[in-house]
Amino acid sequence: MKTTIEISDELANAAEAHAAQENTTLRALIERGPHMVLRTDRDAEPFKLRDASVGGRGLQPAYRDAEWSRIREAI
Repeated sequence: MKTTIEISDELANAAEAHAAQENTTLRALIERGPHMVLRTDRDAEPFKLRDASVGGRGLQPAYRDAEWSRIREAI
């Protein structure tokens, strides 16, 4: 598939120089990027938030049905 991308001149020049140094084409170098990202994302474990809850029985009885404004005032 042909497509057009816009990148900075500085990045394009660096990529062309790198491709020449690696004795490869700019196309092959550019295709490596998405391959690396897709492989990394596929192999990464999904983020799981650790359980940081604390023991207790919830709010004190006086605040169980209170509005947030009342709870904030008490804090």
